[in-house]
Amino acid sequence: METRILTLFTRTPLHVGAGNSVGAIDSPVMRERHTRIPVIPGSSLKGVLRDLWQTEAPEDAFWLFGNKQGERDQDKFRAGALLIGESRVLAFPVRSAKGGFAWITCPLALARYKRDAGAKFVVPCLSDENACLASGGITLGDNVIIEEYCLDQRGEPDSAILAELQGISNDDVWQEAKGRFAIVSDEVFSHFVEQACEIVTRIRIDDRTGTVAEHALFNQENVPSETLFYTAMAAQDEKGKQDNQNRSAANALGKLADRIREQGVLQVGGDETIGLGLCSAYIAERREN
Repeated sequence: METRILTLFTRTPLHVGAGNSVGAIDSPVMRERHTRIPVIPGSSLKGVLRDLWQTEAPEDAFWLFGNKQGERDQDKFRAGALLIGESRVLAFPVRSAKGGFAWITCPLALARYKRDAGAKFVVPCLSDENACLASGGITLGDNVIIEEYCLDQRGEPDSAILAELQGISNDDVWQEAKGRFAIVSDEVFSHFVEQACEIVTRIRIDDRTGTVAEHALFNQENVPSETLFYTAMAAQDEKGKQDNQNRSAANALGKLADRIREQGVLQVGGDETIGLGLCSAYIAERREN
């Protein structure tokens, strides 16, 4: 089985809705139940990637992404060889008293990425909720002030972590992360990814009255621009056919990476026509273990 890491760096706010809510936010984003970290379901990503495969032979598309009844006479409802999980937030932008804004992550997010990507860095331990490891570009004395919170700087992030994360996206803005980066506790990270997403009020004007149409006023939650998501994806080799007809997972993921590089920007989630969900996408080169 061939595995790769796909990253999405949001250029514009992103909304993958979780349906209607009974709370103050009418249309919240999807989140993990236990951590409250925003996620993009694998089914949403699979549909986006399937659209990139239109130029390939239909048989290759059916093998990689699966097919449904009516697409092909044989092998109805065939499962695809591509395995793609949900995309989780790895780095989240927050306001900073110095530097304008900063990216934050936490030990849990780093440990998950290390496990999924096979990375070699050491995950730091932050037992004190008010402690953080922060780059010099966002520190004021011995403190880091993000949003309305003042955290104690206990050193800088390990250079191995910064080097690993900087290489997983080719977006120009993300390349500035080294000087704006902070590792905070899991509790602080969970708080910010839940409370620091942007809330926008959406309306539709009735042409007859010039006022808001009935039931057309609602609050929508969006994951902010400059958020870094990552996804673990894999593909299985095709077996059971003649050797010269077998399909290679490595070749398939290589072609998919080429399509993503050619495209440069993917649109993910809802509200495409008003510019939401534009992401710089990148599949890193295969890691040699």
